[in-house]
Amino acid sequence: MLSLPDVGGPAQPLLTVRGLTKHFPLKTGFLGRGAGVVRAVDELDFEVMKGETLGIVGESGCGKSTTSRLIMALMAPTSGEVVFDGRQVGSREMPLKEYRRQVQMVFQDSYASLNPRLTIEESIAFAPQVHGLSRGDSRARARDLLAAVGLNPDQFARRYPHELSGGQRQRINIARALALRPRLVLLDEPVSALDKSVEAQVLNLLQDLKGQFGLTYVFISHDLNVVQYMSDRVLVMYLGRVAEVGPVEAIYASAAHPYTAALLASRPSMDPDLRRTEPPLVGDPPNPINPPPGCRFHTRCGFAEPVCSTTVPVLHPAPAGQQAACLMVVPGSGHSRAPGSVARGIAA
Repeated sequence: MLSLPDVGGPAQPLLTVRGLTKHFPLKTGFLGRGAGVVRAVDELDFEVMKGETLGIVGESGCGKSTTSRLIMALMAPTSGEVVFDGRQVGSREMPLKEYRRQVQMVFQDSYASLNPRLTIEESIAFAPQVHGLSRGDSRARARDLLAAVGLNPDQFARRYPHELSGGQRQRINIARALALRPRLVLLDEPVSALDKSVEAQVLNLLQDLKGQFGLTYVFISHDLNVVQYMSDRVLVMYLGRVAEVGPVEAIYASAAHPYTAALLASRPSMDPDLRRTEPPLVGDPPNPINPPPGCRFHTRCGFAEPVCSTTVPVLHPAPAGQQAACLMVVPGSGHSRAPGSVARGIAA
């Protein structure tokens, strides 16, 4: 039997991100001189509580996947820190090898995530062997995990990745992520490449495994309906920064940031009363090499005022209980609109 990690006690941060920043330098010319930087992630601050699912949403290029790779320590941040269960990642108290036993990741591309030369059993058993488990115990754990993700070990253990469907491969990747019995699992667009019927099965599997293994999830997706189904809290990113964060019920019922409200309005719906005839957002996101001053969203915002182009908003409590980086929810900011007007204005 697979044992569960101990996650008892009151809710408290399992993961804390402080000032996390990643800038990619651009070089030009024969000598490779610097030509600026791409500001992929800029000063992110958030927490992931033990036992919850934090959903991260935003347009393509907003920094979601870069954030997940920074959390996983697959790339070094420009600045900032990641703290896991009170210990800074990469320090003597939390070396990377120990950290990666406790934090694992499921990627979007299910085929590229698997070694085509290894059987399914070998792929799942590889990490436990690297971390000191015997060959026999690693193979036994692999077979247990195959059963846990809904695949018959006798039928699938000796197969290779090319012999499986996309949904089956993603189940294998989920099993691999659980092989070291982690406490936190990062899910980067885990169902975006799957058919809708298979997507629903994998989402339900993830929910079941969360309860069975006592997991905490960071769930990254561009699909707002999927994020609503999976998440306890939602973090909305725009151009490398947090636009809004809070309980899923508060954000989906009463968005405080114009960007969040526009994203929600863009969701496809079979209800004719909820359909829009005009595009919810105007234009493309600004160039991350040279983002706009002040609020980065003000160039596309229908509620923007002069103060928005000069003042950088920080997260501030909003009426529904979430936090939004919008001057409309900051008393005395100079913005004329009252808090709570965003959702009504977008829906009008």
